[in-house]
Amino acid sequence: MKVFVLSLIALSLVFMWVGRNSGKADEGKVVIYTNGDEAASEAMEGALNEAGYEGQYVLQSLGTSELGGKLMAEGDKIEADVVTMSSYFIESAQQQHTMFQDLTFSTNALEQNPPYYAPILGNTGSIFINTEVLKQKGLPMPTSIKDLAKPEFKGLVSIPNIMDSSTGWLLVQAIISEYGEQDGKKVLQDLIANTGPHLESSGSGPIKKVQAGEVAAGFGLRYQAVMAKESGLPIEYVDPIEGNFSLTESIAVVNKDDATTSLAMDMAKIITENARKELLTHYPVALYDGETVMDVNKPAHAMQFEHPLTVELLQQHQEFFKSAN
Repeated sequence: MKVFVLSLIALSLVFMWVGRNSGKADEGKVVIYTNGDEAASEAMEGALNEAGYEGQYVLQSLGTSELGGKLMAEGDKIEADVVTMSSYFIESAQQQHTMFQDLTFSTNALEQNPPYYAPILGNTGSIFINTEVLKQKGLPMPTSIKDLAKPEFKGLVSIPNIMDSSTGWLLVQAIISEYGEQDGKKVLQDLIANTGPHLESSGSGPIKKVQAGEVAAGFGLRYQAVMAKESGLPIEYVDPIEGNFSLTESIAVVNKDDATTSLAMDMAKIITENARKELLTHYPVALYDGETVMDVNKPAHAMQFEHPLTVELLQQHQEFFKSAN
């Protein structure tokens, strides 16, 4: 027993030493928290490294719900100096904590934004299908989200869960916008019943299941289906008649007023200005004057949210989703 206790003490000392030294290694570096996926992170890192900031920052990826929870709970006490996150979460965190500095650089964004953030990428939702599975099952080509709720699609649909994924919000908003909450709830109930075990916590989950042929149809990010089709996979994208809704993700600088804040602002400027070219190839939604996207990336039924996006509105729509389960 004595040897065991001594071993635990020694192990604890090792962890303490490692923790202290890794903290020293990152001391003075700008900490960037992002909910962006791998492609977004690589674009941001590429822009920063090309501008000469390699080794001066630490970029950490977190899920949207995890990063959102930290923003709302920790405010300006959060470890991050820079945050890239769904715009509505940044706005809600600012309202609750006044935690972000106004940007010291100007942008030419197409839409007016608060002075404390700049959009860096946009995502649009759509239906996508596996044409081979659709043919094998003898299913008709869907034109709407409501079509996916029909009995013939039972067990053959995958959708993102709004409780974990912002992409799921694009789906729920389209249903509410087209059918209202009363009739929309029935559509959603039937859709969730058809989904069965294919309700995904990740926004990228449905496209993976459609590509693998596990299901015939799914709802998710439109650009992913465009890329899958262009790569030669039997994937087709369908702009639902309920509308293609979009969400933006933005960058903001935490107001810490310390030695790193100025450097953090410089990096935010670099990401906003220099990473956009690559980000636009992965997330083809024009956000700034002069940006264009190919016709294949222009949704047929582009729609805007009716109400300003807030965490409170998200929670209302999450409750609507839960009530349909």
